[in-house]
Amino acid sequence: MSRFTHASIVRSVIDIPTALAEAQETYNGAAGRAFVAGLPDLVAAFLDRWRLRLDGPSMNGVSALVLPVRRADDTRAVLKLQLLDEESEGEPVALRTWNGDGAVRLLDHDPQTGTMLLERLDESRMLASRTDTRAAVEVIARLLARLTSFPAPPGLRRLGDIAEAMLEQTPWALRHIPDPAARRLVADCAAAVREVVAEPGDRLLHWDLHFENVLAADRADWLAIDPKPLAGDPGFELWPALDNRFDAADVRPRFDALTDTLGLDRERARAWTLGRLLQNVLWDVEDGRPTEERQLEIARRLRA
Repeated sequence: MSRFTHASIVRSVIDIPTALAEAQETYNGAAGRAFVAGLPDLVAAFLDRWRLRLDGPSMNGVSALVLPVRRADDTRAVLKLQLLDEESEGEPVALRTWNGDGAVRLLDHDPQTGTMLLERLDESRMLASRTDTRAAVEVIARLLARLTSFPAPPGLRRLGDIAEAMLEQTPWALRHIPDPAARRLVADCAAAVREVVAEPGDRLLHWDLHFENVLAADRADWLAIDPKPLAGDPGFELWPALDNRFDAADVRPRFDALTDTLGLDRERARAWTLGRLLQNVLWDVEDGRPTEERQLEIARRLRA
């Protein structure tokens, strides 16, 4: 047994970030605690199974532990371990479909645990580090144009189902929004979604393409990571690029740049973008927290 494959040794050489443990506790409770507790054994198993060796410090997002590794042939890669849920289970399906065209390449995958082996990008060169926000939005737009050019493969979550569920929840949510102006705004967003829900689209969507989910690579200037894929209309993809580094005066220019590059019908894209506010508000009401003012302002600017 190699020095990397014994779980107790793995525990001593990997760092499970506190932020990851706290996020798993917050969002997944007992299942999240069990996932974090089992990570050393899981890492050891996949280092053995895929003949990997650790090659740098641990990284993490909200839901995943990411470990730089090298394969037996010395190829640089990353091992991504995450708790399976309805969002993450579609990630390898999307990555296989894109096959490196605009997104990180999937090198191997374990369906039972959701563990993935991915090509290693340059985590030191993140789109979020670019100070020119307009240029960063244009990068997002070009990536989305490539990613959404693919038809969604079977089995992914469908925007139509998500939208119908949101509309069913809306009357309940409106009763729990105390501010009349915010309540009217959310009702208007729901009305916009009703206009397009019958034609939800069939493109492969990333859903979460914000500035921190774009990294540089040797083979491409920029590539997308961490999709939460679904099948639907590309207009449902625009929200993160409007929300990142929020600037009220720049909402419409960014929206215009995105829709121009993707070749979208502006009214349909506006309706689906307002649907993202509706989705966020429903989550906020369910969790008992107020919606952030900047998110409401994005919707106001798009309605104007």
